[in-house]
Amino acid sequence: MADFVMPSLGADMESATLVKWHVQPGDVVKRGDIIAEVDTDKGIIDVECFQSGVIERLVIEPGAKIPVGALLAVIQGSENSAAVAKPVSVPEVATEAPHVRVTPLAKKIAEELSVDLKLLAGHGTGPGGLIDREDVENAAQTKMAAQPSRGRISPLARRRAAELRVDLRHVQGSGPGGAIESVDIERSTTQAKPGDSMRRAIASAMAKSKREIPHYYLQTRIDMSAKMKWLQAENAKRSIKERLLPIVPILKAITSALRDVPELNGFWIDGQHRVSEEIHLGFAISMKGGGLIAPAIHNVDKKSCDELMADLRDLIPRARKGRLRSSEMTDATITITSLGDLGVESVWGVIYPPQVAIIGLGKIMEQPWAQDGMLGAHPVMNATLAADHRATDGHVGAQFLEALKHHLQTQDAP
Repeated sequence: MADFVMPSLGADMESATLVKWHVQPGDVVKRGDIIAEVDTDKGIIDVECFQSGVIERLVIEPGAKIPVGALLAVIQGSENSAAVAKPVSVPEVATEAPHVRVTPLAKKIAEELSVDLKLLAGHGTGPGGLIDREDVENAAQTKMAAQPSRGRISPLARRRAAELRVDLRHVQGSGPGGAIESVDIERSTTQAKPGDSMRRAIASAMAKSKREIPHYYLQTRIDMSAKMKWLQAENAKRSIKERLLPIVPILKAITSALRDVPELNGFWIDGQHRVSEEIHLGFAISMKGGGLIAPAIHNVDKKSCDELMADLRDLIPRARKGRLRSSEMTDATITITSLGDLGVESVWGVIYPPQVAIIGLGKIMEQPWAQDGMLGAHPVMNATLAADHRATDGHVGAQFLEALKHHLQTQDAP
């Protein structure tokens, strides 16, 4: 048996609001399955299960704000416990009337949703016909379904809208016939103020990073002639839809350099430097409403250029819509930030703890370049490194940038 707890989805996260469960007691789950949605400052995140087994019970109700590490569910059949959490007592059963047994939470929700519990007598799905939260909400949904589709809103969504002070006139429903559901309320609050909340979270994390991490900085200029020739020749063989962006061979070169100098690929945890064997690149993405997010692209070193291009096409729009998976928020081993598409020549990042480095990429620009005694114009990119002095030093950082330069200055396929 294992405790499934609220995961930390970033150094700046202290709590999140449970939006929706995707599982019920008795469901079989495996590692990587999405079992819940939570609302954070960076959007609604799909929470994945980190162990396999059978859901024994769900501890937290949708709408509750949960701190990191709090118990969410209990899973049977798992070999490893995700974390140690405080035990949660099973609610006592309340009796509403003769032959009507109901949990205290279900009774409270029934009052809020105007559900007559007497009508549910003998129809509870809990042990011995016990009426629980789900029975009440299903009854409320059935009642709503009988109403005309226009302007419909589920009772749970109405209750959540009241709690969050959301104007229902400005919420678009995603349910049948355009009905407004609780998830629409949660998403509306995220969309209404993504910039402010996200910027506060980023400011908190970056301020902590600068206070606690002794940064050192390095920069190098890289002649991109060979790699751009390879990219041009490769894209000439492809249709427009299949062409690769310059960032693809650059990311592949970064992973090769990290294989050469692995000390920068990892974490500083509990006063120790821990190098990761896997390479999951955090890719900084600017949000349309303001703010920044850096979800992980997994196992970049093991993927082909086509697979990596497909990952980018999938990840960027999902991130901007606030639809990321929890593993994408937690697994990055090093972060890449690039502002070259906006014309920035150099960018100096701030390390995102517990990572120990961040790489900055500038715009590839035609610049004077002397080679073999000859001066010419070459496509040149500035690459920067900000690294944690507790984990590495400038010598290691310089070795990494030199390795990156080597892998980018070859015309071989990444």
